[in-house]
Amino acid sequence: MAGAVDLSALKSRAEANARAAAQPAASGDGGAAPTTAAVVDVTEADFQAQVVEKSLQVPVVVDLWATWCGPCKQLSPVLERLAQEAGGAWVLAKVDVDANPRIAQLFQVQSVPMVIAIAGGQPVDAFTGALPEPQIRQWIDQLLNALRDQLPGIRAAEQARGGQAEEPEDPRFTAAEDALERGDYAAAEAAYQQILDAEPNNEQAKAGLAQVKFTARAEQADPSAIERADAAPDDIDAQLAAADAEVAAGKVEAGFDRLVRTVKRTSGDERDRVRRHLVEMFEVFPEGDERVNNARRALASALF
Repeated sequence: MAGAVDLSALKSRAEANARAAAQPAASGDGGAAPTTAAVVDVTEADFQAQVVEKSLQVPVVVDLWATWCGPCKQLSPVLERLAQEAGGAWVLAKVDVDANPRIAQLFQVQSVPMVIAIAGGQPVDAFTGALPEPQIRQWIDQLLNALRDQLPGIRAAEQARGGQAEEPEDPRFTAAEDALERGDYAAAEAAYQQILDAEPNNEQAKAGLAQVKFTARAEQADPSAIERADAAPDDIDAQLAAADAEVAAGKVEAGFDRLVRTVKRTSGDERDRVRRHLVEMFEVFPEGDERVNNARRALASALF
């Protein structure tokens, strides 16, 4: 984003305003941190106050959206909820690009949704499209970690809501993750399975187990399995191996489609085996992945 947007003039005025506003607080009212709305609707008229000036204290995440944009309707509620959870450590500024074309022009918006992080009056990071919530959380965490020492409002907000104290790590998951990191898939699988034996509905453990199983298979995936499977459509083992090879090579839709077609051709225990293999694959991908959603619908159609 460096050099893409010049907010320096607005930033200079905002810094002067911030210094002026800070003087009375320093002289008499105990220095209490001002409260800031977590989510604000921004227009061209109040862009400086709502975005530039606030970004001198905390990051301001600008959500550029439009009423006709389908992905915007998925992304905006997630951003709003995360901003409320943050308790003022960052601010979400929502901008309707159709109603505020000069802001869209300022950020050189070519498609929406577009999300831009502003800190110290300048863009520091951005992404486009409706990312899954886990990726958005990770993006925001990285943003706060990078800016915590530069923007005083982050730490003040975190301290106001109880500091940065995190829940202690679950040693069971730590053991599983350590095993996965060192490539000991058998130990990682056993660790996740042990969690599930005690807590059958633990979604984190389910996802971890699926990831381990697929990673172990993907490392052994043979690209030639695809050709063998195409030549023997009734060979279940060949179809499963080929689907693993396709997904490992990034051909996710092809791997899913292969297993859906195999479900249609099979019955009984064989069908159930293929179905379980495919459902396990779904667990590897983030919630909301459109490829998974499409494959789930195709699988339901094949089964019923």
